[in-house]
Amino acid sequence: MTIRSDSRHLYLRVIDRLKEDIKNGVYKEKQKLPSEFDLAKELGVSRATLREALRILEEENVVIRRHGVGTFVNAKPLFSSGIEQLCSITEMISGVGKEPGTIFFNSSLMSLTEEEKDKFNSNDLEVMAIERVRTADGEPVVYCVDKVPRDVLSDLSEYKEESLLNIINKKTNKRVTYAVAYIEPLGYHPKVSPILECDPETALLVLKQMHYDQNDEPILYSINYFRADKFSFHVLRKRA
Repeated sequence: MTIRSDSRHLYLRVIDRLKEDIKNGVYKEKQKLPSEFDLAKELGVSRATLREALRILEEENVVIRRHGVGTFVNAKPLFSSGIEQLCSITEMISGVGKEPGTIFFNSSLMSLTEEEKDKFNSNDLEVMAIERVRTADGEPVVYCVDKVPRDVLSDLSEYKEESLLNIINKKTNKRVTYAVAYIEPLGYHPKVSPILECDPETALLVLKQMHYDQNDEPILYSINYFRADKFSFHVLRKRA
């Protein structure tokens, strides 16, 4: 059945039709779509129209196109969270019924970079840098780099599996109350992508956050690399 009876731009109709087919199971997760020639013929549109629709669907992470191989349906993210909600990765993983864990852990004392000095408002602060890979039911999904002032945390050997937000609250009289966050899309990363067992085409979402305590003091800076095929983030926007 073609989509010519719809009065909107053809590529928009193609987008909606393919999304509907994916939702209804006509095309399943990670399944290869028919060739451009066959799919365009089936939908009753030109290959140029189909390519524009697939380009937009790829930008929306609905499909992924592999050069010389074909177009595949992307897996739906397992985890979805509002970016305005400050919750730990442990809570995000537990919230969908998965078992959170850690398969890599390293911590060391180090000095701040020039950029981080500005974020912590300090020129001589020494921090504990913590590297972890967080897992969901044993599958690596997030690579974490966290930096905490040495006077806040200096020994994490007992707390490898816990949320840093909870650790800070337990070991000090400080608690994280809010964070300023920036999120950036990233393609293949030569270090992080292999650690997270990503396919070469799998994108990453980088969430950079400076966390503040109840006294508005910077207490934790984190850079978290999320697998984009496992996580999605959204934000609630209200008209002023």
